[in-house]
Amino acid sequence: MSWSDPIADMFTRIRNAHMAGRDMVEMPHSRLKSEITRVLKKEGFISDYVVEGGKKVLRIYLKYTVDREPVIRGLKRESRPGLRRYVSWDDIPQVLGGLGVTIVTTSSGVMTGKDAKKQKVGGEVVCSVW
Repeated sequence: MSWSDPIADMFTRIRNAHMAGRDMVEMPHSRLKSEITRVLKKEGFISDYVVEGGKKVLRIYLKYTVDREPVIRGLKRESRPGLRRYVSWDDIPQVLGGLGVTIVTTSSGVMTGKDAKKQKVGGEVVCSVW
């Protein structure tokens, strides 16, 4: 099955798994998805992730609060295939006044908007998470 936007598909799978109360979600692996997932784990939005199998599968273990509320309240695709969104380091947007995280893909790799500002590198705004 081919998707026109695999990253949007990834976010939809995560949102759907949260709504269904699942602890884990699987999807086809790609390097960009792995890097986005690494940032989500570093920022505390998911509990863990693994890459498995010959036909690589990315398995994400979701995180919930004590009341079984999803830790990820919102996940928004910013740059998409039809409308890419590139920003310089001083134009990287803040999410909910700093409560959320912007994920940016830069020449130095995939990182949070905060890290990109520190390193003074711009790039493509992949998504916002809160």
